[in-house]
Amino acid sequence: MSQLRDKTYGCEWDKEQTLESIAPFTIEEAYEVADSIARKDYDDLKEELGDLLLQVVFLSQIASEENLFAFSDVVEIITQKLIRRHPYVFSEKRNHSSKEQVDQWEKIKQEERKQKDRSRILDGIAKNLPSLKRSQKIQDRASRVGFDWPDTKGVFEKIREEAQELEQALISEEKESIKEEIGDLLMIITNLARKLDIDSEEALNKANNKFVNRFNYIEDQLEMKNKEFKDIELKDLDVLWKDSKKLS
Repeated sequence: MSQLRDKTYGCEWDKEQTLESIAPFTIEEAYEVADSIARKDYDDLKEELGDLLLQVVFLSQIASEENLFAFSDVVEIITQKLIRRHPYVFSEKRNHSSKEQVDQWEKIKQEERKQKDRSRILDGIAKNLPSLKRSQKIQDRASRVGFDWPDTKGVFEKIREEAQELEQALISEEKESIKEEIGDLLMIITNLARKLDIDSEEALNKANNKFVNRFNYIEDQLEMKNKEFKDIELKDLDVLWKDSKKLS
């Protein structure tokens, strides 16, 4: 990496990059790793892991040039963190139940947050996470201190309440109010997923893929008939949509 960023002989594009410019590529590569796993394409996964590792090396090289830290510091920090957070592995006391291990893990993380001046319960949750993922993490963290419904009944009541508030906002036709109420509804549905131990990001992505497959089916059917969407009435498209559901 240092050769790629050499001021005299390096690659011009690589030399122009900064921590900020590389950050979006890092996120993109992480998603491509997840996509390879979802598709069970392990040859592709091998390649994508290399691309993701490159981002770590790239960012570390830039940081080193700015006298912030080196790649070896990154390795040392994660090594120490793993040891610190797994005392039941790296100590003589190893007979812990799964629950005890999780409780100890959370206790250690709380102490780490305090040391980083993150004294508030919700401190340290990355603001740049995908919104559904961040919402689930926020509500999970809040639930650990008792700020949660005892069961899903309360969540469903809240969903109905938020849906009614959205309907009222639609009547007012105030864009910002509508946006706020949609956000509230999305957040409470995400909370329902959390209580059911379902990853909301994964669930929505599965729904997206299902929609794409069914939409593609309709498109294929129209193409076979030499027709386009504009040529077909909505009721006929709905028939094709129902047919597509039988195939998935």
